[in-house]
Amino acid sequence: MFSLARNDIQHASVQYILDSVIEELVQNPERRFIYVEIAFFWRWWNQQSNDTRNIVKELVNAGRLEFISGGWCMHDEATTYYNSIIDQHTLGAEFLRDQFGECARPKIGWQIDPFGHSREVASLFAQMGFDGLFFARADYQDSDLRNSTKTMEMIWKGSANLGRQSWLFTGLLADFYDPPDSLCFDRSCGDQPIIDDPSLNDYNVPERVQTFINAAHDQAYGFATNHIMMTMGSDFHYENANLWFKNLDKLIKYVNAQQTNGSDVNVFYSTPSCYVYALNKVDRAWTSKTDDFFPLGDTPHGFWTGYFTSRAALKRYERHSNNILQATRQLNALSQINLRNDIFYLSEAMGIVQHHDAISGTEKQNVADDYAQRLSEGIDKAADVINNAYAKLLPNDSKLPMNATQFLCQYSNISECLPIEGQKQFTLTFWNPTIHPIIHHVRVPVTKEYLIRDPMGSIVSAEYVPISTTTRNIPGRKSSAQNQYIFTTSLPALGFSTYYFEAKSFAGNNSRPEFQSSGAYVFRPLTSKIQPVSTTRTITCTKTETVQSALIVFNAWASQEVSLFHGMQTVEIEWTVGPVPIDDNVGKEIIIRYDTDIESASKYYTDANGREVLERIRNYRPTWNYSIVENVSGNYYPINSRIWIKDHTRQLTVLTDRSEGGASIQDGSIEIMVHRRIAHDDSLGINEPLNETAFGEGLVVRGKHILILESPENSSRIHRVGAQQLFMHPIATYALPQTSYTNYSKAYHQTWSALSESMPLNVHLLTLDQLNSKQFLIRVEHYFELNEDDIYSHPVEVDLQAFFKSLGTITDLTELTLAANMPLSQLHRLDWRTTDKESSHIDMSSEFYSNQ
Repeated sequence: MFSLARNDIQHASVQYILDSVIEELVQNPERRFIYVEIAFFWRWWNQQSNDTRNIVKELVNAGRLEFISGGWCMHDEATTYYNSIIDQHTLGAEFLRDQFGECARPKIGWQIDPFGHSREVASLFAQMGFDGLFFARADYQDSDLRNSTKTMEMIWKGSANLGRQSWLFTGLLADFYDPPDSLCFDRSCGDQPIIDDPSLNDYNVPERVQTFINAAHDQAYGFATNHIMMTMGSDFHYENANLWFKNLDKLIKYVNAQQTNGSDVNVFYSTPSCYVYALNKVDRAWTSKTDDFFPLGDTPHGFWTGYFTSRAALKRYERHSNNILQATRQLNALSQINLRNDIFYLSEAMGIVQHHDAISGTEKQNVADDYAQRLSEGIDKAADVINNAYAKLLPNDSKLPMNATQFLCQYSNISECLPIEGQKQFTLTFWNPTIHPIIHHVRVPVTKEYLIRDPMGSIVSAEYVPISTTTRNIPGRKSSAQNQYIFTTSLPALGFSTYYFEAKSFAGNNSRPEFQSSGAYVFRPLTSKIQPVSTTRTITCTKTETVQSALIVFNAWASQEVSLFHGMQTVEIEWTVGPVPIDDNVGKEIIIRYDTDIESASKYYTDANGREVLERIRNYRPTWNYSIVENVSGNYYPINSRIWIKDHTRQLTVLTDRSEGGASIQDGSIEIMVHRRIAHDDSLGINEPLNETAFGEGLVVRGKHILILESPENSSRIHRVGAQQLFMHPIATYALPQTSYTNYSKAYHQTWSALSESMPLNVHLLTLDQLNSKQFLIRVEHYFELNEDDIYSHPVEVDLQAFFKSLGTITDLTELTLAANMPLSQLHRLDWRTTDKESSHIDMSSEFYSNQ
C-alpha cells in the first residue's frame, strides 16, 4: 500500500519519505539515497509535477539517488516461481528505463528482508546484469561462523548449468539492515542526535563520534577488506529526512576530523554499487558458495519454514493468476489487438504479490484479502483481453463478429460454473500456453446431459460421473451441478481447441452402477511424531475408460482423490483439507506423506523457484557443522514445483501445484505440508494467528500432487515436462453461442496453432509479450539441466520465426539481458576471483546463454 490509512496496522507512508528525501538530497550534493521497490515509487511518480520529475532525473543522473534491485517489490525467495520473479523485475526495469534511461539501470540486488535466500535468485540476478547482492538474514549458526572467519562476503555460484555467467558477488549485512546500536536518527528512534554546540550542556560530539568509531571497528571484524558498508535507515524511516541527513552530515564531519588524532576510520555517503566497485578494485580472492541459504533458523528452536506453506490458497491463486497472465500476453500478441495496457492491471498485481510479506503468507488477514482482491480485479481485466483476442482468432471470416463472449469459470476447482448450468448449448475452448502439443484431462460440472463434439466434429467419448459429496459440501459452493463430464482433449502447441456441448434431446443416463459414489513464519511441531487425521477412512472407487479413481475420505475435513488416467505415466492426487478444527485451541499443520521402500540414504531433492534442483541431506548443512535441535522443521525446504527421493533403480517424484514446504524425515519417505491453521501467533511481527476462515468456518483448501515413479534415468523427462504443463496449464474459457453446431462449425475455427513447426521438447516459451505494434519480447529457455537426460540435456537450436507465422517476418532481433532492459552486447559485469583459483571473467555478449 502506498499510504496506509489504517494506522492501527502500521504507520507507513512512502510518499512522505520520497517527498522528504528528494528535498534533502537537493540541499547537499554529497548526500546519497538508495531506493528499491518500484511499485511505491511508480505511484509517487505519477503524482509529481514536471519540475519535481526533472529534479529527480538530475539526482539519478548524478548518482545521488540510486535504484537498486529495481523490481516492483522486494520479492520473497522461498515461495516465488522464477517466471514471476523475472516478470516483476522486468516490470520495474521497464519503468526505470522509460523514465530515466541507462543511468537508472539497477546493478545491485537488495534482498534485505526475505526469510532465506535461493541460489536460483542469485543466478537470475546475474543474468539481469547485476554485479552484487546483499541480504540481512542468514541462519544464526552460518552467520556466526562467517563473522568469525571474515567470510561475510563471497562469490555465490548461482548455477551449475550456467557456470561463470551465474556468479554473483554476495554480502551478508552486519547489523541486519539497521543502523549501528544507538545511532538511529529517525523520528521513530529514541537515540541521541548529535549536538555540536559546545556551549550547550548536552554537547555530545565526542561520545557520538566514539560510538560510531567503535561500531565501525566492531563491524570490520567480520569483513575481509578495509571497506565496510553501514546501513543508515530501516523500515519506513526518512519520513523526516532532515533529521537523518543533518545528523549524518555532522557525523561524517566529526568522525573524519579524528583522523588527525590517529583514527583509521574514514566515512562518507555511498551506495551499494559504489561499495561493490571498491571491493572489486581490491582484487582479492573470495570464498565461494554453491548451495543456498535455506532453511533460516534465528534461534535453536526457531526455523522459518512454516511460511513455505502458510496461506496455501493465496499461494495457489498466485500460480493460477500467473498462468492466466502468460496466456493473456500470448493471446494479445498473437491476435495483435494491442491491449497491453489492460494486461498491466494483472501484471502489476502479480508484481505486488511476489513481495516477501505477500506470497509468503506472512501478512495480516486483511492484507492477504487485499492481495487476492487485486489479483481478482486483474484477472477480470485479463478476461476481457482474452475475449477480444478470441474475437480475432476464432472467426473464419475476419469480418464476422463473435456472437458470444468468452468467459472464465473461476470456481472450476470446486466443480462450479454457474453460467453454463441449464444451457442448451455452450462451448469450451482451451488455450495451450506451451509450445508442445499436450493431452489434457477435463472435468466439466453440468446440470444436464450433453453430446460433446471435438474440433473435428466427432462425438467425444466422455464419462458422466457424480461429483463427490466432499466437493458438493465445500462451504460457499453455489452450484446445483451434481454430475460432471470427464474426458481427454488433445491440444495443439501454442494454440486452441474448441469443444461444443449440445444438450441431449432425450432422457437418459450414461452412468453405470459402478460410477456411484505453527505461526505464519515458524514451523515448530509440538512433537516429531505425526498424528493421523483419522484412524478410519471411507473409500469409493470409480473405473471408466478414461480414468480409474479412488476417493478416500478420512473425516469431515480431510479427503483425497487418487486418479490414474488412461495412457498416463503419472498418478494425480487431488487433496481437500478444511475446515481444520481448532476447537481444542491447538493449531494443526496438515501434511501428506508418501512412504516407499526406496533406499534414499538421507538424501532428497527440491527445486529452486521451479527451475534447478538442489540435493538436500537430512540433518546436514554443506558449509558448517550443523547442530541438530529441531529434526523436523530444521529439515524442511521450500518446494515450488517438485521434490524427489531415489536409489539406484527407482525415483519417486512429487509435483506440486503451488509452493509448499516439505522434507524427507526418514528414508524412503516424502512429506509435504499442504495446509496450516494456527491458534497462536509466533511473535515475529504479524500480531495475529494464522487462522484463515471463510463462510463462518475454517478455510477449505484444495490442491493437486502429481506422483511419478520411474527409474532415475527416465524420471527427468517426465517431471520436467510434467511440471511445466502443471505450471502452464491450459486456460479454459466458455461461451454461450445461440446457434447450432452446424452453423458454429462453419463460422469459427475450432482448432489453431500459432507455430509453423514443432519445437524441441526441451525448449520452453517463458514469455511472449507484445510491447507495441512492431515490437515483441520473447524469452525461450532450455529447461533441462546438464547431464540430467541422455537426450534432452543437450543444446538445441530453435527458429524464432516459427513463433511468428501469423504475425509476419522478423526484421530485427536484439538479444537482451534477462530483465529486458539493455542489449546483452552492452553488458559488462565486474570480474571476480575465488579462493579455488577460478575467475568469473567471460565474454557475456557471446556466451551468456551458451549452456541453456
